[in-house]
Amino acid sequence: MELELLPRLTGNKLHQWQELLQKAALTPDLETEQTALLWDGEQLVAAGSRAGNLLKCIAVDPLRRGEDLTATVLTALRKDAFDAGHRHLFLYTKPINRFLFSSLFFYPIAASDRVLLMEDKRDGIREFLSTLPEDHGGGTVGACVMNCNPFTWGHRHLIETAARECDRVYVFVLSEEKSAFPAADRLRLVQEGTADLKNVTVLPTGPYLISSATFPTYFLKDREQAGEAQCMLDVEIFAKYYAPRFSITRRYVAEEPLSPLTAQYNAALREHLPQKGITLVEIPRLEREGTPISASAVRRHLADGEWEQLEKLVPPTTLNYLKGE
Repeated sequence: MELELLPRLTGNKLHQWQELLQKAALTPDLETEQTALLWDGEQLVAAGSRAGNLLKCIAVDPLRRGEDLTATVLTALRKDAFDAGHRHLFLYTKPINRFLFSSLFFYPIAASDRVLLMEDKRDGIREFLSTLPEDHGGGTVGACVMNCNPFTWGHRHLIETAARECDRVYVFVLSEEKSAFPAADRLRLVQEGTADLKNVTVLPTGPYLISSATFPTYFLKDREQAGEAQCMLDVEIFAKYYAPRFSITRRYVAEEPLSPLTAQYNAALREHLPQKGITLVEIPRLEREGTPISASAVRRHLADGEWEQLEKLVPPTTLNYLKGE
């Protein structure tokens, strides 16, 4: 057996890798930093890839299962991730593979009927949540989960509404670095833009709450299933870990007339959160000149240098940030 690690696949190696994944009922995903290929002579018998701290596209030739080839591939990917500075790894897989990856020291976080999320740190999510401050002293507790790319008056309106209706509101800002603005800046802008709301606590999501930017679809044959699977996994993680940790009983979202994916996400939350004992509160989007405020509109106006339009869409703290002040 020979194992090689490549940052990019081309030619015959790319072709054989694609064939291997198809045999394993996976869709090839080229958004990777490294791919481990395990060869038996000229035959590719197993493979796996890494994108940041996420392991994916792990496949073994169906005729070679039971030979511990997955362990060989994971060992190579773990070492590569460690060398790249990643100390906490995640993987998505099919629920049927739970025991295989559990035997290789990955621990389940949450699962839907199609997707299982695992990490290589036992109870890593509870350990992360234990580091976040808990500020409420009883009463009704609400939550918002936002990307805020960047923070707008629309985001502020949603948080203000929750703050009026709840004794304490937690705003979780997505921590992943897949947006136009860095996670640390997005978190700070929300903190600065809500500093006057004394019953609002702004926190990072950490690596656990899901976004469409990072959710893998390579093991879902029907890509239309990806949005539904993502929503279900997010509901499970939020209800199983975040809501109990902070005694959250309400989750606030804005109506979504612009993005079909977000509208589908809201619909899934509306259907499934009440089954977990959490009320979904959906409020109308704040509008300017008859158009819902959106972060994407802010980014467009910023690219065009339209500062008068930006003043209508974002709080002064965000505007100063966009101006570099």
